Amino acid sequence: MKPVTDRRKFLKSSLLAGAAAGFPAIVPSSVFGAAAPSNLIQVAQIGCGRIARGSEFPGVFRHADKARFVTVCDLDTVRLADAKQLVEQTYAKKFGSDSYAKVKTCADYREILADKSIDAVCISTPDHWHAQPAMEAALAGKDIYLQKPASLTIQEGRQMADVVTKSGRIFQVGSQQRSDAQFRTACELIRNGRIGRIKEIFIGLPYDPAGDIEPPMPVPTNLNYAAWLGSTPDVYYTEKRAHPQSNDPRARYDRPGWLRCEQFGAGMITGWGAHHIDIAQWAMNLDRSGPVEVTALAEFPKKGLWDVHGSYHVRARYANGAEMYISDLYPNGLRFVGEDGWIWVTRGRWQPGEPAEGQRNKAFDASDPRMLRAGLKEGEPRLHASPNNDHHLDWLTSIRTRRPPVTDAEVSHRACSTCLVAHTAMRLGGTLKWDPQTERFAGSDAANGMLARKQRAPYGSDLVVARLAGKTD
Repeated sequence: MKPVTDRRKFLKSSLLAGAAAGFPAIVPSSVFGAAAPSNLIQVAQIGCGRIARGSEFPGVFRHADKARFVTVCDLDTVRLADAKQLVEQTYAKKFGSDSYAKVKTCADYREILADKSIDAVCISTPDHWHAQPAMEAALAGKDIYLQKPASLTIQEGRQMADVVTKSGRIFQVGSQQRSDAQFRTACELIRNGRIGRIKEIFIGLPYDPAGDIEPPMPVPTNLNYAAWLGSTPDVYYTEKRAHPQSNDPRARYDRPGWLRCEQFGAGMITGWGAHHIDIAQWAMNLDRSGPVEVTALAEFPKKGLWDVHGSYHVRARYANGAEMYISDLYPNGLRFVGEDGWIWVTRGRWQPGEPAEGQRNKAFDASDPRMLRAGLKEGEPRLHASPNNDHHLDWLTSIRTRRPPVTDAEVSHRACSTCLVAHTAMRLGGTLKWDPQTERFAGSDAANGMLARKQRAPYGSDLVVARLAGKTD
């Protein structure tokens, strides 16, 4: 029998040889035990920027006994190298440097879709690159975790939801508030009538300030800018239109400028709105529908590169009579007002049974705090509870069980579409009638003209739909 040290050297050399060949090495189950690669969900990360590093990487790392990253993909080679290093170092620390296979990298996510060994993908790209790769991943047989908002436009959101739903793949959008105990409990209490019929919902969201005019800059050699623009118009590169380019690894992942450009997203109305509006519709059991009328006013920058909305006020009316108000003037969170009281919920620490007698909790409060302490009665309807209040674990559990996760493709589309209906009203000003069944505006050609955007070839969700219909090669 070979000494242990020789065995380790042999194993290490085998792993390096497998990595050099471009494939993860096959490691005996005895090395990992239950976490043997053959027993794990093989995950690829598409988009390795700020959100991936703050959400998807740690979200999957926490469950190394259930899933592992095997491939990372990004259009920026610097970020790609950072991601590879992060994953390899994290797993080396977890499993030991002598028992981990190197991670593959690619700049084109279609390589991931063609790899049959990959079970699932996390998509953490800018908003304009959400719908298309999600659709293509579903058609390639991959399960999907997609960062919110679900889409850039209502039309591509509908395309995405239809394709993903029909595929039967597991899909979770990154609306992690659904997995937080206080948001779920708030919705359960409201659905079980604790505050009576909902009259009003007040939602506070932030907004982004305007910026300066930014001059054209040479495209960094490490960034495939043409592909980064994707289906949106071809415009000159400047750093504050995309993401930071810095020699400081920490500064490279500061908040990117694209979040403030309407070419790539709608601003905070979708960025934060996708979270809170989703919870509002969940509480009303309308998370597969939407409002019937929206009135809005908003300020938009008159100059500068950053052109998403500034201060705003939105009123959305639902078929059940409830009115939802959204404004930057309200505190960040949701306040549900019913005929018999109110409930307030936002992010922060809360545990079932809180608040203590005579105390208030800033994250979860009510007109009568006793209803929060008491919780639900036996036999009362409950909502989907993510295991350990963990959104990524909920997704991984669904992949194993093939049961729906807490935020599927249709739900994610409906939250995003309500945000975009509000944005359309903000852009046009005044009141718009919306039909959540047909997903069209009544009597407004201008509003219906904003349901979709022209997509630049060879990118976009329209291309995926055309291929499915056999209308293109």
